[in-house]
Amino acid sequence: MFDKVLLKNAEIPNAHGIGAYEAAGGYRALATVLHEYSPDELIQLVKDSNLRGRGGAGFPTGVKWGFVPKDPALEKYLCCNADESEPGTFKDRVIMEKDPHQMIEGMVIGAYAIGAQKAYIYIRGEYVLSIERTEAALKEAYRKGYLGERILGTDFNLEMFVHCGAGAYICGEETALLESVEGRRAQPKLKPPFPVVEGLYGCPTVINNVETLACLPHIVQRGAEWFRGIGPERSPGPKLYCLSGHVRKPGLYELPMGISLRELVEDHGGGPRSGGRIKAVIPGGVSAPMIPESGLDVAMDFDSLAAIDTMLGSAGVIVLDETACVVRVAKRITEFFNHESCGKCTPCREGLDWAVKILRRLEDGRGKHEDLDQLERLCGSIFGNSFCALGDGAAWALSAALKHFRDEFVRHIEDGRCPFH
Repeated sequence: MFDKVLLKNAEIPNAHGIGAYEAAGGYRALATVLHEYSPDELIQLVKDSNLRGRGGAGFPTGVKWGFVPKDPALEKYLCCNADESEPGTFKDRVIMEKDPHQMIEGMVIGAYAIGAQKAYIYIRGEYVLSIERTEAALKEAYRKGYLGERILGTDFNLEMFVHCGAGAYICGEETALLESVEGRRAQPKLKPPFPVVEGLYGCPTVINNVETLACLPHIVQRGAEWFRGIGPERSPGPKLYCLSGHVRKPGLYELPMGISLRELVEDHGGGPRSGGRIKAVIPGGVSAPMIPESGLDVAMDFDSLAAIDTMLGSAGVIVLDETACVVRVAKRITEFFNHESCGKCTPCREGLDWAVKILRRLEDGRGKHEDLDQLERLCGSIFGNSFCALGDGAAWALSAALKHFRDEFVRHIEDGRCPFH
């Protein structure tokens, strides 16, 4: 039986309040850090834990922090990416609604490590309750001396702010997020320079995901060895999995990193709600390529999923049973990315729009066999050529649908209609 770590307080009454959080041991890790660790020792602790970013890329958190220039004259910033705009993903929202102080404590710890005295929480505007709970939690933290000047009687100062987005998917990309915080149109910027060197207002900036930051108090309290003992060596720690789609028990599950996708879907999720068979599973939000049922024994960690040409991403697991039309699913995913494209680069702006028109024609029964070859060429032209990962994710997802379920696309063409609807 796996003991919950990140969700251990979620069912406590009024868990979002500071009283419940402190009663459960909250902010003790912060006191330990400020009184017993130097910033460099803290960075080494996080490196030793091998905590990898939970926002999708899986980059080692301690390594990222280590890239921040040490010059004390440079102003530094910490940004929490709470945009969570990947369809099928709702883990960060639960932390902010149920246990926002866990995120805030993690942010104070992270800011101390990199020498930041200002921090921003970027929350998508649709997350109304998350915004309300987080803003209330910040006020509580200020009153208790966990934020502001001379935190817990030390020389460390930190101001923290909530910045609300306007619902643009592209703001999940870190440089676009920073553009939005600065009040400009959210479009990605060319890297390098990376934000850890030149980010918010031209200063070194670390951007971490909500779930990533929430892991930090537990690493401080229990140690790097404890964290590494959960899950696989290269991708350790507890993990939040969002389960939705054609499944009996959808919801948010906290389990060890590396659990098999089949165990997550069939044992914890209860299998397909229709009682039939699973056709495919999207393992990491809609930008992650779908896996056919035959691939469900893969471990849910960064390296195992990458080995079969998909990704853990945001761990937004979407189950498709035998009643699902893959062509329609591919069409909806591509429509989403086409709508959310910032329009900055031609491959994404023009290529996705073209793909949407072909997919709509196929779903309506007006497709031609040469359309499939054209879709594959479009995927190849977009992937690796778009300015940011939005185009790559869209092309990769569509390419996987064509690869694994080409027969369904062909059937739409030959039947002159969608065989499922």
